[in-house]
Amino acid sequence: MMRFADKIVLVLGGNSGIGLASAQAFAAEGARVHLTGRNRETLDAAVATIPGATGYQSDIADIGATAHVVAQVEAADGRIDVLFINAGVGGFAPLDAITEADWDHVHSINLKGCVFALQAAVRIMGEGASVVVTSSIGAHGPLEGNGTYSAAKAGLAMAMKVFAKELLPRRIRLNLVSPGPIDTPLLHRNPGMGPDDVVRLKDMMIANIPMHRMGTSDEVAKAVLFLASEDAGFITGADLLVDGGLIELG
Repeated sequence: MMRFADKIVLVLGGNSGIGLASAQAFAAEGARVHLTGRNRETLDAAVATIPGATGYQSDIADIGATAHVVAQVEAADGRIDVLFINAGVGGFAPLDAITEADWDHVHSINLKGCVFALQAAVRIMGEGASVVVTSSIGAHGPLEGNGTYSAAKAGLAMAMKVFAKELLPRRIRLNLVSPGPIDTPLLHRNPGMGPDDVVRLKDMMIANIPMHRMGTSDEVAKAVLFLASEDAGFITGADLLVDGGLIELG
């Protein structure tokens, strides 16, 4: 099945985890893939696994840098047919330990950067294009120590629903995917969490997941491609939970 033959796809945050799995899946279904990442080494390694892909070292928190990436995609291919905004960063801290710097860092990437990335990209997106944005189950349920991240993702989810409505006259669909506990590199990069903390967090999550396991990046990628494809042609403004039943059944 080649749902994305001749489509131009931009994956923001495509150098690891869910973003990389999605970029690879888009390419396998015929897309011409552009992807970004903050780390040059992991970005180059990701591009090497995707035939015909182009990588751009860029931080979504840098609004000008993202606009430059969009301009480069436009120069190369003239348009974006599918935009997957996947860039994100975690950050666990209880209320009395949250710092202004940590709050601003998480929100600059997970909320502000994503909003302005959408603003930049829709300029070269036409009728029939689609946008998928990675939110999180953190936007749906409270977890102690997750206030900063949850606030950013909840704000992102509502902002994107507003933008989905605003994009209706342009016939651009916009949907969200909210992964639950997925074992990705992001889980291991939470500031203030050491290896033992990560193990305890994973054990706690698995114990609470109705399916009694963590999900995989490939499973989330399948949801992303569904929402981006014409298979979801009558779906916009949705937020698809990919969480093993945690929010609805937990």
